[in-house]
Amino acid sequence: MPDPPEAEHAVRPAVWVNCAVSADGRLAYAGGRRARLSSAEDLQRVQKLRANSDAILVGVGTVVQDDPSLRVHWDLLGQPPGRSPTRVIVDSSGRTPPTARVLDGSAPTIVATSERCTRAFPSGVHVVVAGATRVNLAALFLRLHELGVRRLMVEGGGEILASVLREGLCDRLTVYYAPVVIGGRTAPTLARGDDPGDPESVTALRLVSLEAMGEGYVATYTPAGGGAPVKPDGDSPPPEAPR
Repeated sequence: MPDPPEAEHAVRPAVWVNCAVSADGRLAYAGGRRARLSSAEDLQRVQKLRANSDAILVGVGTVVQDDPSLRVHWDLLGQPPGRSPTRVIVDSSGRTPPTARVLDGSAPTIVATSERCTRAFPSGVHVVVAGATRVNLAALFLRLHELGVRRLMVEGGGEILASVLREGLCDRLTVYYAPVVIGGRTAPTLARGDDPGDPESVTALRLVSLEAMGEGYVATYTPAGGGAPVKPDGDSPPPEAPR
C-alpha cells in the first residue's frame, strides 16, 4: 500500500470532535454501558452539528455497545427530513454486527478497515482499507476527502477520540458536561488508550467558548500551538456552529 502524501501537502476534511461526558469526564457507565448524558438542549445542538456535516464517524466499539443509527433526528430540529450524512465506521478487524443499524442501508455508509480484515460487508457499504493491521486515521481522512467529505464529525468512542486528538487531526472539540459524577474504575473516559509518556505528549487545547446549556454546559476548544499537522481544505471551513 503506498504511503499517504506528505503532511504539508495533504488535504483532509475539517474535523469536529463532539461528545458528552459526566462532570468527571466519563463517557459511559462501568464497562462502557451507555449513559444518556446530553440534555434536551444538547441533543438539539448535536442534531444541528450532524445536519451540517458531510459524514459522522464512530469506532466499532460504539457500534457494538450502543448500536447507533448515526442519522439526523430531523424531528428534534422541527424540520422535514433532509440529506443524510455518510456514516463512517472504523472497524479494523470486521467486528460490526450484521444486524447493526449502520448497515441497514438507510444512509450512505463507509466501513474503514485494515488489510487483515476478511469480513464481507453488505453490497451497499463502501469499504475503505486504510492500514495493515489497524486503521490509519490520517490515511483514512485523506481518503474521505477524496470521496467528497469536507466536514467530518467524530462522535466516539474514547479510543477514537483519543487517537484523533493525539494525532493532531482535530480542528474543533466540543464537550457537553452533564451535572453528574459517574466515578468508578472501568467507566470510560473521554480519551482512552495509551498513557502519554511525558508532559510533551499531552494534547494542548485553547478554550474558545463556555456556554450554559440546560443543566450542564458546553466547552469548545481548538488545538493550541498551530493546529493539526495535516491541513484541512482551505475552501472548507469547519462545520457551522449551531444557532
